[in-house]
Amino acid sequence: MAEQDSSLAAGAERSANSTRHLIGANPAARKVAGARRNPSVLGMEQTAPHWLRSMAGVSWRLLVILAAVGVIFYATSRVQLLFIAVFIGLVFTAVLRPAVELLNRAMPRPLATALALLLGIAVFAGMLTYVAVSVAGQWVNLADQFGSGIEDIKDFLIEGPLPFAITNDQINQWIIDGQTWLTEHGGELAGRAAEGAGSVVEVFAALALAIFCTVFFLARGNEMWTWFLNQLPTRVRETWQTAAGAGWYTFSGYTRGTVIIAVTDGFFAFILLTIIGVPLAAPLAVLVLIGAFIPLVGAPAAMVIAMIVALAANGPISAAVVGIGIALIGQFEGHVLQPLVMGKQVSLHPVVIALVVTAGTLAAGILGAVISVPLVAVAWAIFSRLRSIDPPMDESQEEESLDDVEPIDA
Repeated sequence: MAEQDSSLAAGAERSANSTRHLIGANPAARKVAGARRNPSVLGMEQTAPHWLRSMAGVSWRLLVILAAVGVIFYATSRVQLLFIAVFIGLVFTAVLRPAVELLNRAMPRPLATALALLLGIAVFAGMLTYVAVSVAGQWVNLADQFGSGIEDIKDFLIEGPLPFAITNDQINQWIIDGQTWLTEHGGELAGRAAEGAGSVVEVFAALALAIFCTVFFLARGNEMWTWFLNQLPTRVRETWQTAAGAGWYTFSGYTRGTVIIAVTDGFFAFILLTIIGVPLAAPLAVLVLIGAFIPLVGAPAAMVIAMIVALAANGPISAAVVGIGIALIGQFEGHVLQPLVMGKQVSLHPVVIALVVTAGTLAAGILGAVISVPLVAVAWAIFSRLRSIDPPMDESQEEESLDDVEPIDA
C-alpha cells in the first residue's frame, strides 16, 4: 500500500511538473490554466470589450482627479483669508524682488528688503494721496458740470434723434421709482454696508499678513525653499526643483508684466483724459490701472465708467472720444505691450483665458477673475516642463499617412 501511495504521489508530481513546463513555455496555456483556477477571468475578458475597459480606466482616474480638485477647492474656501494673504504676498515678492536683488549688492539683504518694501508702500500711498487731492480739488466743479451734463442727457433723450420717444414725465417717474426703491430697501442696503465694513477689516487683516509673509519671502525665501526640499526624499527633490522653477518663472513674469502694463495703461489714460478735459482724470486713470489687473473685463468696465463721467461733464462727443481713445490703448496693450513685456512666459490662448476668467468669476467673483489666469498659467508651465512628448508631425508626414490608408470596399 505504501509503495502504491508513493507511486501515485510521484505520478502527480511528474504531471504537475509537466503542466508547469507547458505553462511556462506557452502563454496561451498560462491563460487557460488561470481560467481553470478562476473561470471568471476568461469570462471577463470575453464580455468586456477593450474600448470599454479603457474608458472605464480613464473614467475612474478622472473621478479621482476631480475629487482631489474638489477637496483642494473646499479646503481653500475654508481658509480663504489665508490663501488670499499668501497669494498677495507672492505678488508683492515677485514685484519687489528685482529691487531687493539690486539693493542687496550695496547693503545686507534684510536692510535691502526693508528699504524696498518701504519704497513700495511710499509709491502706493503717494498714488492714493494724489487721487484724493485731485478729487477734493475738482469736486465743486465736477458737481456743477455733472448737473449740467445730466440736463444735457435728459434733453438728448427727449429731443434727440432716437427711434423711440421719451417724455420728461417718464424720466421724472423713473427718478421717483428709484427714490421709492431706495426707501423700501434702505434696511437691506444698510445691512450690506455693515457686511462691507466687516469685509474691509478682513481686507486689512489679509494685507497685514501678506506684508508679513513678503518680508520673509524676500529676506529668507531661498533658505525656506531649501528647508522644504530637505524634507522630501532625495529621488523627488530634482522634480520639485524643476517644477518650482518653471512655476515661479511664469508667476513672477506674469505679475511684473501685469504691473508694468497696468501702469502704462493708466499713464496713457491720464494723458488722454487730461487733453480732452475730462474732470477727475487722475482717479479715472487709477481706475484704468486697476482694471488692467482683471483680464478681459477690467479694462472695458473702466472705459465705460470714464465715458459716463465724460458724457455727464462734457457731452456725448467727449464721451465718444474717451471710448475710442481707451479702446486704442487696449489695442496697443494687446498687440505691443503684452508680447513685448511678457513674451512667452504666459503662453495661454485667448480662448483659454476667456474660459478661465469666466470660470474664476463664477467660482469666486472678482477675486476668482484676478487669480484664475496666473494660477492656470503656472499649472500649465509646470505641466509643460515635466511632461515628455513625442516630436510633432509636419504637414508632409500627415499627408503621407493619409495616402497610406487603404479605401474600404463597399
